[in-house]
Amino acid sequence: MWVCGKLLGQLRRGLLPVSGRRWSAAASYSASAEPSRVRALVYGDHGHPAKVVELKNLELTAVGGSDVHVKMLAAPVNPSDINMIQGNYGILPKLPAVGGNEGVGQVVAVGSSVTRVKPGDLVILGTAGLGTWRTEAVFSEEALVAVPSDIPLQSAATLAVNPCTAYRMLMDFEQLKPGDSVIQNASNSGVGQAVIQIAAALGLRTVNVVRDRPDLQKLTDRLKGLGAEHVITEEELRKPEMKNLFKDMPQPRLALNCVGGKSSTELLRCLAPRGTMVTYGGMAKQPVTVPVSLLIFKDLKLRGFWMSQWKTDHSPDQFKELIFTLCDFIRRGQLTAPACSEVPLQDHQRALESSMQPFVSTKQVFTM
Repeated sequence: MWVCGKLLGQLRRGLLPVSGRRWSAAASYSASAEPSRVRALVYGDHGHPAKVVELKNLELTAVGGSDVHVKMLAAPVNPSDINMIQGNYGILPKLPAVGGNEGVGQVVAVGSSVTRVKPGDLVILGTAGLGTWRTEAVFSEEALVAVPSDIPLQSAATLAVNPCTAYRMLMDFEQLKPGDSVIQNASNSGVGQAVIQIAAALGLRTVNVVRDRPDLQKLTDRLKGLGAEHVITEEELRKPEMKNLFKDMPQPRLALNCVGGKSSTELLRCLAPRGTMVTYGGMAKQPVTVPVSLLIFKDLKLRGFWMSQWKTDHSPDQFKELIFTLCDFIRRGQLTAPACSEVPLQDHQRALESSMQPFVSTKQVFTM
């Protein structure tokens, strides 16, 4: 489990700016006017992340009027980060690029026209592709969302992608009410764990599919501790006895698919008539195959979801509202960060390799 005591200790000892200090806009701007050098994980070509990503020194851009100088505190490695480095993601930054799509940092200085954040604020990135795997950065004010200081750092660092995806999929495709059920695969993923917790907080019942593994009981106990009602393996999902599960709970009207292939087909078989399956990933790298009978006789709906597209289609204020909604879940103890492993930037090869291993339930988090 990742412990953020080192970072909290820095905050308390004043090694990082704290929100209680007084800063003038002019003083904070001039403090960052001189260029400085930062460490960053950079890739100049697409390929295997552990081979193409390098730790380099970069020059920090001077702070302009609408810019914000941020000291990064923690930034996770997500599947989308891996896909982006490999070159097979929906959006790709211009190369060379700094890796990382989300993370939490603390504002060091602001430009003269910045009004929405101030030095000492904790901020997360609201835009993908800006590069969070670095010690410091200068971002546009529009790209940042301030988060409350009472949110644990590991929760803030992993807030902008997985919990947002989980919440929107639960809310946007079916009108679910307490007592309704949801089925999902890849249930031990970051999104899967967030789905379990948010669903439980909303009174929804979940059937959670995972791959069989040596430590299955340990994983089952962990997911049930988060609020999962049922945890089953892919093999159990394919057995005829699965229908007995829905004698004591309603058939799901919503299925969440991050795998594809046979797993997604079995999710469809479990759906109630006119139910919806939402695909947000393809871990198996196999197409979603739908039996014609399910389309004709059950009138099922197939949808896709991509958080980056949701943010494009909605205003920054709507994204900020989503973040604050999730922060309320966190405050109430209804949403926690996934198990995390703290990794310094210089150990990036180990972190990237670990993130690509099968049966991963622990998220690698770079700390600066």
